[in-house]
Amino acid sequence: MKLQQIISVLEQMSPIAYAEDFDNVGLLVGNPNQDINGILVCHDALENVIDEAVNKKCNLVVCFHPILFSGLKKITGKSYVERAVIKAIKNDIAIYSVHTALDNHKNGVNKIMCDALGIKNPKMLVEKENFIYKLVTYTPIDNANQVRNALFEAGAGNIGNYDNCSFNSNGKGTYRGNEDSNPVVGEKHEFVEAEEIKIEVTFEKHLQNKILKALFESHKYEEVAYEIYKTENKHQNIGLGMIGELETEQNEKDFLLFVKQKMETGIVRHSEFLNKKVKKVAVLGGSGAFSIGSAVAKGADVLITSDLKYHDFFQAENKILLADIGHFESERFTKNYIYDYLTKKMPTFAVILSEINTNPVNYL
Repeated sequence: MKLQQIISVLEQMSPIAYAEDFDNVGLLVGNPNQDINGILVCHDALENVIDEAVNKKCNLVVCFHPILFSGLKKITGKSYVERAVIKAIKNDIAIYSVHTALDNHKNGVNKIMCDALGIKNPKMLVEKENFIYKLVTYTPIDNANQVRNALFEAGAGNIGNYDNCSFNSNGKGTYRGNEDSNPVVGEKHEFVEAEEIKIEVTFEKHLQNKILKALFESHKYEEVAYEIYKTENKHQNIGLGMIGELETEQNEKDFLLFVKQKMETGIVRHSEFLNKKVKKVAVLGGSGAFSIGSAVAKGADVLITSDLKYHDFFQAENKILLADIGHFESERFTKNYIYDYLTKKMPTFAVILSEINTNPVNYL
């Protein structure tokens, strides 16, 4: 199977457009046209994981964290990153990372945490911003259905659990063509007043080229009038972290012991107990200090995340219980999710789950 075919499957699971701007996801090493014999799924594409791929005859490593995150100015083998990349290139092994593209997906990292902890009806904790755009266009009445349906087919008009969403208003358009024009209605140099429909639809920003292509191909006018705006709407189905409710409320200590056992962590660092029941729970896999304000604003009793610094715990301010379960631990089930997804999508292809624990943190 060509690497590009596998990338298409991975893009269905974690679209690159969903990733954060600071991140480095997608194909990190390799050629999209190379033939792939087997896939090794791991958490971190370290040097020993590349060795495992070689031994198991896998020439594609699909990892959660990108081994290439910051730019490399030299590749001399002095760092663990350089050594992993050199070994991958020497052995013709491709590396693909999903990271925040999967973090932001409604069925990704944080949904996995919710499922593990029995959190019901989860919603996005920090909805993705600057992702929803709006198209406004104008079309003759007899062309409106064709244009609208083409836009829907291209992915416009999806809002939450609804699709084919648009707003339409009647109006009168005017134009006059010059010598080089070829108007569909009217003649050159003729001032035309035409009954038209104004169509407004929203779309995800990465679909813009596809949306415009559909507009131009379906619109009957020679020159298509349209505007595109960036909205301030937040995307309710894409974002970092989730918040939901436990089926049965628990006291704080019992809940954290439950989390410790379920997430298989060596220790839970937490803020001061508030001596109240835990019912509404927010989770954010990986580094989540930035989400404390959102968790408080949305009424969470506790936020389960990782990488909280000393001063981060002060932000609890007797409003929320903060719990740091460890970075790796908060994402520990992610590679299993990727493995299950790929084996379901490609049941006859060799997909192998890495046996190496790449957690760099140890506990006494």
